Amino acid sequence: MKIMSRVPFTRLTIARKGLLLIALSLAGLVNLSMMIVAAALFHTSGLTGVDTIDGAYEALGRLVSDRAAMVFGIALLASGFASSSVGTMAGQVVMQGFIRRRIPLFLRRAITLTPALIVLAIGLDPTDALVGSQVVLSFGIPFALVPLVMIASRREVMGDLVNPRWLTAVVGVLAAMIISLNVFLLYQVFFA
Repeated sequence: MKIMSRVPFTRLTIARKGLLLIALSLAGLVNLSMMIVAAALFHTSGLTGVDTIDGAYEALGRLVSDRAAMVFGIALLASGFASSSVGTMAGQVVMQGFIRRRIPLFLRRAITLTPALIVLAIGLDPTDALVGSQVVLSFGIPFALVPLVMIASRREVMGDLVNPRWLTAVVGVLAAMIISLNVFLLYQVFFA
């Protein structure tokens, strides 16, 4: 059974591709600009011990202005919303295309926002929550990469869009490297 025959490639409209491109570009641009500004500002002023989101907000307010700190906070929110939107859209495509399930838009948004709202409601440290969320997400890397490499290499699933063997080999090596680095990171977090 071909998955590609159930979900034609033309279904990904130019509008959806444009939205994804805009959201990813916005998130990347905001993150990159925050890193550049923070590195330049904190390093030149001697504030090298800034290692939390709260610390960056406070230092930015002291060094530049309260408005700059507010823009920093808004930029973080914009980046988070953009990346959450991309993740939600990707999940929607997978749910609709592969397992033929549709979840109403409001419910999808509620499911993706609930963990962040719980963190805010119980007052966890934002930096610890961010690091913890990334550690939890890293557990899923093998469960996403391995099936992706396997599915993309199967002609009966992908049809004419199947990956050539050389590309599957390269991607397999890269996936093994990523998974190995992830296992090392998890070991460092939990046992070092």
